[in-house]
Amino acid sequence: MATPVPGERTVALFGGSFNPPHMGHVLLCAYALGTRPVDALWLVPAFRHAFGKVLAPFEDRLEMCRLAAALLGPRAVASDVEGKLGGESRTLVTLRHLRAAHPERRFVLLVGSDVLSERQAWFGWEEIAATTEVWAVRRAGAPPPDPGGVATEPSIEIPDVSSTEVRRRLAADEPVGHLVPRTVLDYVRRRGLYRHHPAENA
Repeated sequence: MATPVPGERTVALFGGSFNPPHMGHVLLCAYALGTRPVDALWLVPAFRHAFGKVLAPFEDRLEMCRLAAALLGPRAVASDVEGKLGGESRTLVTLRHLRAAHPERRFVLLVGSDVLSERQAWFGWEEIAATTEVWAVRRAGAPPPDPGGVATEPSIEIPDVSSTEVRRRLAADEPVGHLVPRTVLDYVRRRGLYRHHPAENA
């Protein structure tokens, strides 16, 4: 689990497969840290995808999140909470666990607006919406979502970068240096990740 920071109050949780984390993720986090009233931001890689998609090993994705978080300064860290919980990763389960473990903190969710179209498929979305503030930042190329009570940022868009495209390029030995943080790319190459990873799996 992320190491508590003295005096920490509001924590933005940014969850995902991070398979691998890319510059779209980093820019979204930087925007939230720079414009939102948060004391910390935790990148939370899923242990196992709730919809059964094949992922690189959790420890690799956690380490890549640590490398990405290091670019964002001391308020950003990677959390292994979903690895500790095990099983299929569910946002509501993670929120309940973190609130019980850290009652002194307020947790909010940070998401790309493209995932809002999937929110009705989330486990316990009604409870999440009723108990948790959700911040959505638009992804370039994605249609404006029906916010449904979610705070959105209509005046800014995060570049349209996807992990699927990054994996496809890596498998095809195409350039990805403009899409992935250098430290993450170095790790991917050192570990030999995604050489034969099917692009259709998230």
